[in-house]
Amino acid sequence: MTAASPSRLSINQETIKQWSLEELAEGCTSAGISRVGLWRSPVQEYGVERAAKLMRDAGLSVTSLCRGGFLTATDPELRTAALDDNRLAIDEAATLGTDTLVLVSGGLPPGARDLAAARERIADALAILAPYAFACGVRLAIEPLHPMFASDRCVVSTLGQALDLAERFPASHVGVVVDTYHVWWDDQAPAQIARAGATGRIHSFQVADWITPLPAGVLLGRGKLGDGSIDLRAFRSMVDATGFTGPIEVEIFNESLWARPGPEVLTEIVERYRQHVLE
Repeated sequence: MTAASPSRLSINQETIKQWSLEELAEGCTSAGISRVGLWRSPVQEYGVERAAKLMRDAGLSVTSLCRGGFLTATDPELRTAALDDNRLAIDEAATLGTDTLVLVSGGLPPGARDLAAARERIADALAILAPYAFACGVRLAIEPLHPMFASDRCVVSTLGQALDLAERFPASHVGVVVDTYHVWWDDQAPAQIARAGATGRIHSFQVADWITPLPAGVLLGRGKLGDGSIDLRAFRSMVDATGFTGPIEVEIFNESLWARPGPEVLTEIVERYRQHVLE
């Protein structure tokens, strides 16, 4: 498998959210795609063991499970609940056969303003969760989110911040997600990608585009590949230059995609992936 091989393409479940798990399995298999990224809620609704069997029977490899995290609470009961839920997420990832659990770290607790303290609470939680995950054959992948999400979703906004946390632990335990949508704006991203790759900490590489004006629901504002401001091919080249040859996961939250027939969306994703990420 070459660095730019089309076989690296992974379809994140949320990109074609209108499809059931069974439709996702059938559609990807029919299109010759062998990799998918899954989300916990629909997997739980379908049944984790049942979903794992569905993926195996279809010959699909699960490249990641989204998501764990939300580890910044100060209330002891909430922290305990978050740790328990993340252990469950790790168990689910192991059952699905993926070695990567994506973590969205969590925002500031109500009334809090101390970002550094919130990040330390993430480190404290990772110290508890990382050994458990490793014993289950699962790596924790910290995903930095764009700074506009720092208050309510993720106090980890840059790859540098994510690596500062990850590097407290072995690379086999904790790494990072390189998601073009969230890090494209950061002029330190190239150096931080090289830093992550040098120690084998790129656990997931996800692509989506940044479009403007932003839609009202920013979370659902990821652009189709090639529609926005991100040099996706340059990011792929930077990641490849580190020696990473793992999956390239297309993760696009966009209501216009969800309103269209799934097969049509998948065809367009494959075409745009080839055009804007590989070529």
